[in-house]
Parts: sequence; structure tokens; C-alpha cells
Amino acid sequence: MKEAIVSRGPRVHIIDSPIPKAGPGQVVVKIEYAGSNPKDWKRPEYWGSKATMNQGDDHSGTVYEVGEGVFDFKIGDRVAAMHEGKQPGGSYAEYGVSWAYTTIHLPEHTTFQEGAAIPFAAFTAACALYAKLDLPYPTHPISDDQKIPLVIWGASSAVGSYAVQLAKKSNIHPLICIAGRAQEHVERMIDGSKGDTVIDYRKGHEAVAQKIKASLSGQKLEYAFDAVSEMGSYQTICDVLDQETGKITLIIPAQSYSDIPKTIKKSVTTVASVHEDLKEFARGFSTYFGRGLQDGWLKAHPQEVVPGGLEGIEKGLVDLKKGKASAVKYVYKIADTPGIEST
Repeated sequence: MKEAIVSRGPRVHIIDSPIPKAGPGQVVVKIEYAGSNPKDWKRPEYWGSKATMNQGDDHSGTVYEVGEGVFDFKIGDRVAAMHEGKQPGGSYAEYGVSWAYTTIHLPEHTTFQEGAAIPFAAFTAACALYAKLDLPYPTHPISDDQKIPLVIWGASSAVGSYAVQLAKKSNIHPLICIAGRAQEHVERMIDGSKGDTVIDYRKGHEAVAQKIKASLSGQKLEYAFDAVSEMGSYQTICDVLDQETGKITLIIPAQSYSDIPKTIKKSVTTVASVHEDLKEFARGFSTYFGRGLQDGWLKAHPQEVVPGGLEGIEKGLVDLKKGKASAVKYVYKIADTPGIEST
């Protein structure tokens, strides 16, 4: 099979590799679409040759093989899946490997293109809201008379968008969403009648902090998910977060936490935790995401198909690095790769 290897730059070269085998608990997928995430260029950039590998994690397609102990999937099932980072069998290839607990059944009305935009970001959002912030689960939403203000910084990103959708299912409001160029995308997701609002981070630290305070209408802010964690984002949040009971989870570790008050409970959300102590958590959300797609409330983040299949990955990663993506997920149709025949 053809496989794309990502190195520092980012640079991508295509190699021939054997089709991976499914180990116990694993699923091999014949990939229709693969999706990119920022870490796909960041890891080779920061770690060099140690991270020169197939960095893709998001993929969708049909089940090709199931390993021992896999009962939830069978050959031919339509799925979207998240590969385990740093392991062989990444999604920038004709075939990829995932664990059954991070594999999602796709209903017929959800396209493979849409499917490739879901797993990594959706699992990350779930980890942030429910494993780190310990908010009420969407399967047990709170009543309308309970108010839990939540700041989501980076709400137009893929991770932020899924966080908004999940928080709404938990009936968490008001959602105070911070975004930039893609505010209209966020406006379409939130419920203004419940106090949800969008704030433009480009207005600057003081203006954003004041707008967050105004959106609270006198309530305490105790929960925040920073899906950006750069350029002063969490510092602005912490100026408004309750200094005694506040919780904040970041998507990128801070170089120093000296500017976060010690009384605020801080954490870092990493999707890798689903392969550690959150396997059953992930399995439950895999099922929940599949049902959400079937029922129609879970919407795939908007996609942009980068031409060229595997050969388009370098352009996609370069554009991600340059910050060109705005409320869009870059995906690649594997059959568009020169030399690969569509079947």
C-alpha cells in the first residue's frame, strides 16, 4: 500500500508499505478519507527524526479486518476512527489501524468525507469537558434552571466546535465562546436565548475579559476550556475565572504556570489519555458519537478536501502551520493519490 511519511518542514514523502495487521482489540480500515490535525506537523517540527513517521490519526472508510476480541465491528462496516499516535498504522495511508474503543459506526447519511473530520477532535473535546472539568455528562443533562457558565476559547476550531456541541447536549449555558475570523460558524451552533454568546479575541485582553464578565450576568465563572492555549488566552480567562473554585483545562501545556493563580485547578487535556486510563470512557463516547450522527444532533466540523490524496498532505500541513485553516478541517481522499486505483 501507499503511505505518507511526515518530517520536519513539514515535508511529506510517499513510500510503499505492507498492509497492517489487526492485533487483539484492533480494527484495520480500508481508508477512504484521512484528516489532518495540528499535531501532525508540530511533532516532527519539535522532535525531528524521532517523529518522522506517518502522523495521521483521523480516518474513515470500511472495516477490512478485525482483531481477536473485537465484537462491535465486522468486515464491511462503515466507520470513522482515531489511530493511536506514535504507533504504526497511521491514517495517511490506504489502510490504517485503530483500537475498537476509538472506532465509530457511521450511519449511511454521514459521508466518509465528514467522518474523517470527527474522531480526534471529538474525543479531545469529550476528554476536556468530562474527564478534566468533570462537567455533567450529555447523557444526563442538567435542568434548565441550573446555570453553569462555560468559557470555550477557540470555539471555531474543530476541537472547540465539538466542545460546543457536547456542552449543549449537557444543557450547559451560558456558553461564552471566544473566536476570531469564524464567528459566524460559532453563532450557528449556540443558543442565544440561553445566554450563549461569541466574543472576538482580536479585541484584546482587557476588552475580552470585560465582555466575559458582562456575559456572566453576575454569576461566577468556574469552568473554562482553552482549546488554543496560546497568545495570552488562558491568562485572560484566569482574570475572570473564580479564584477559589475555578477549573481550567488547556490543550497545550504552558511553559510556565506562574501567571495562573495557585488556587485555580489547572490541567492539560491530551487525547492520548483515551489509550491510558480512559479506554472505557472512549468506548462509551464512540457509541455516543455514532448515535449522535444517527440522530442528527452531532454535526461534522466543516471540511476542505485538499487535492492530490496522499500527495496533498504536505500542502495541507503547510497551510495548517501558516494558520490558514479557519473553521475548517483539511481532509484527503485517498483514491485521489496518483497511482492508487479507486475500488
